[in-house]
Amino acid sequence: MKKIFLCVILIIIPNFSFGFEKTTNFDLNKLFEIQKSGKTIVINSWNEYCSTCAAQTKVFDQALKDFKNVEFLFYEQTKNKDIAKTLGINYWTTIVVFKGKTEIAREIGLTNKDLIYDLINKGI
Repeated sequence: MKKIFLCVILIIIPNFSFGFEKTTNFDLNKLFEIQKSGKTIVINSWNEYCSTCAAQTKVFDQALKDFKNVEFLFYEQTKNKDIAKTLGINYWTTIVVFKGKTEIAREIGLTNKDLIYDLINKGI
């Protein structure tokens, strides 16, 4: 009985960890279209087995609510090599901020909410 309960908990808890499902939510064509608008864009590379990526996801869950005029784009690093190559992103946990087509900032491995928010604000 304990094993069944544990299995149920392990299945349910990850599904409630974040307010959004972290998936690849863009392709290069979509990125280029958004860049034409001049909006602030935040791109985050991730991997499903990465604990730092999971910590970033918690921050981005809140950032999606706090930065309504920012476009947040997420992609799975190992499955979307065309995006990684085009953007010159070699590592999971990379956060890149654009203002339109201009790259404003880039950091790897940030998990602190204040530091991530400071990075986002550089593009606003």
